[in-house]
Amino acid sequence: MKLKERVVYIDKKLNELYPDPPIPLNHSDPYTLLIAVLLSAQCTDARVNQITPALFDLANSPQAMAKQSVDNINSIVRPCGLAPKKAKAILGLSKILLNKHNASVPSSFDALEELPGVGHKTASVVMAQAFGHPSFPVDTHIHRLAQRWKLSNGKSVTQTEKDLKRHFPKNRWNQLHLQIIYYAREFCPAHACHGLGCEICKTCFPKRKKKILTQRA
Repeated sequence: MKLKERVVYIDKKLNELYPDPPIPLNHSDPYTLLIAVLLSAQCTDARVNQITPALFDLANSPQAMAKQSVDNINSIVRPCGLAPKKAKAILGLSKILLNKHNASVPSSFDALEELPGVGHKTASVVMAQAFGHPSFPVDTHIHRLAQRWKLSNGKSVTQTEKDLKRHFPKNRWNQLHLQIIYYAREFCPAHACHGLGCEICKTCFPKRKKKILTQRA
């Protein structure tokens, strides 16, 4: 199957499997989404969803969070990993939102990426899921499947994002981001399939015999 045929097939198949994929991180507004996405770095979404209720009971707005101490925040987010750094970032960005953005999460990449603890991927998720701006956040699942499906060479997350944006229409980016994640978790996980077992891998590459060794981001 040639590249263009794979792209059409993958797009159609993911739409069939996940016609309306939910946002996996529980949140109530752009601010709580931003905090949840920040916490999800090197942590599972399931773990984040276990922790954020207590955090948002403590503070669910920049105003309330800015009044907390790093120690208070850290005591709650500790199970997420990298907790001291994340706690400091949460407090810092909350104060910046108060001082520079009228206590609102900005809806631009540049402004988001200026916030502590917010890199390009986190900004992309917030832009897509909070503001509906077309973006294609690339996490480890998407980076892995892009290689298994030969949509990108795995050279870098930046390259994977560029390749996926080139292959798929802009109006599909936000939904595809979620659909690929759900498919990766359910059918094509890191330590299984290896490009050989799931339906999309077998359909796109019926003659493939060797496992695909994924280059890490």
